[in-house]
Amino acid sequence: MTTLDSDYLRDMLLRLLEIPSPSGYTDGIVRFVTDELERIGAHVELTRRGAIRATLKGRQPSPDRAVVSHIDTLGALVKELKGNGRLRIAPIGHWSARFAEGARVTLFTDETTYRGTILPLKASGHTFNKEVDSQPVGWEYVELRIDADVSRASDLSRLGINIGDIIAFDTSVEISPDGYINSRHLDDKAGAAAVLTAAQGLVTSKADLPVDCHLLFTISEEVGSGASAVLHGDVAEMVSVDNGTVAPGQASREFGVTIAMADSTGPFDYHLTRHLIDICRREAIVHQRDVFRYYRSDSATAVEAGNDIRTALVTFGIDASHGYERTNIDSIESVARLLVHYLKSAPLFSREKKALAPIEGFPYQPVVPTEVDQG
Repeated sequence: MTTLDSDYLRDMLLRLLEIPSPSGYTDGIVRFVTDELERIGAHVELTRRGAIRATLKGRQPSPDRAVVSHIDTLGALVKELKGNGRLRIAPIGHWSARFAEGARVTLFTDETTYRGTILPLKASGHTFNKEVDSQPVGWEYVELRIDADVSRASDLSRLGINIGDIIAFDTSVEISPDGYINSRHLDDKAGAAAVLTAAQGLVTSKADLPVDCHLLFTISEEVGSGASAVLHGDVAEMVSVDNGTVAPGQASREFGVTIAMADSTGPFDYHLTRHLIDICRREAIVHQRDVFRYYRSDSATAVEAGNDIRTALVTFGIDASHGYERTNIDSIESVARLLVHYLKSAPLFSREKKALAPIEGFPYQPVVPTEVDQG
């Protein structure tokens, strides 16, 4: 019996959120996650740039499976040193500047760090009156004010600030007594916390896994490359863990697991997706299905890189994704529970030990016979 440690999950999420990790500045969080995986007892390897592949050994090595989450986040970088001593910025990842306004940030230079605030160009109502409400929204309409005595571009240069310096946004995390978590970057640090919690539970309980499982933590999902380079060649099934968008017209919720049936790249694997749904039904895990139109995950990059694998996406529900996000601890715990039961389940199809195999053992999809009018 595998029991999940709720205190471990909460602690791990908070520790992950404390570490700045916008895409392109992920070495610190890679070291933290690697140390934690090794402490748990997993065998860990890194790609050249720092994507993580940990292995939990099973009774047989193939057809092995993978679970992937990403530990990079949204952020920004310096676009221009402005004549007024402020910094023009450009986003890292795809997100709206309206969610950057008012945020406290850390600027990483080549030698040191500075604190600052993202402000609209017209930030003072006492100066600009109603123009503070009528100015457009966009990255060209915000700037970074650093907490230093600067009033011109040369002052910024003197401090060692350069174009391309990375900007990390404070998470401003808050957890309520009824389990609601408000924070930036829950996408996808909540997913990484769920994966680590499932792994910790499996190792602590000495679970008997049927096949090897690779826990993947990618570092560039927010900028599009994701799991394209970290997969093991024998992986037949891969489950991505990411956020499910809670919004009008969507079925995702901040409770239970949301299982994605399709995203902008098309439907997920029929059999793997329904295997996860069957596990939820059998284990009484609250769940719902959803389809995401403007969304892609590590699964897409893995397939686009040429990997012939079955993919699925399980999510914790997030309100205001890529903004100041909110979820509930129940959803993250539900994802971790599903992962535990999935990793303890038998592989879908034994024929997938080989990349190419005869038709024997290939699955069927339900077919409803239709009557043909012969008249």
